[in-house]
Amino acid sequence: MTGTRPRRGRARRGRSRRGGFADLALALLVLGAVALAGAYAPLLREAETLRGTARVADGDSLILDGERVRLQGIDAPELTQTCTRAGADYSCGREAREALARLVAGRAVSCESRQRDRYERVLATCAAGGVEVNRAMVEAGWAVAYGDYRDAEAAARQAGRGLWAGSFERPQDWRRIHGGIAEESHDWLSPMVGWLRRLFGG
Repeated sequence: MTGTRPRRGRARRGRSRRGGFADLALALLVLGAVALAGAYAPLLREAETLRGTARVADGDSLILDGERVRLQGIDAPELTQTCTRAGADYSCGREAREALARLVAGRAVSCESRQRDRYERVLATCAAGGVEVNRAMVEAGWAVAYGDYRDAEAAARQAGRGLWAGSFERPQDWRRIHGGIAEESHDWLSPMVGWLRRLFGG
């Protein structure tokens, strides 16, 4: 009789631990569902369209109809960022801005968006003169894929266009090293990460 009691105690502790793990798993599942609902609800609303003459802010953002528009799915060098080409440094951030300016110059711009980023910038896919400028910037090598357009980046890299003609730090790495703003990649997971960050005050 004395030998059975410890086993029962251990069994009760084992069931208690399993119950605790189950409760934790359920809580994480509920939190995940709430996070998904909060993060992706804006994507279900009707697309917002902005049209007009755009002013170029940098290689991946425009000012259009009074709104700051961040080109979705791409990342261009920061304005003060330098890269290397033919053994010399050059202002790749300014060249990226000039490349975007050439794409939109004198053309009506139309941007479609369903969401904003953590800085309340409109995240959008934009076109000018029938050309999708998000893709065109990556194809020209003046922006890299940032959640989309990986095929265009691979083609630009293989052809040695734009940034790929020399060496450079990816803009997200440059921002982290030089104290730029933190920005999540524009992939499917980022809206949930951003929603959780806002929820917990991050």
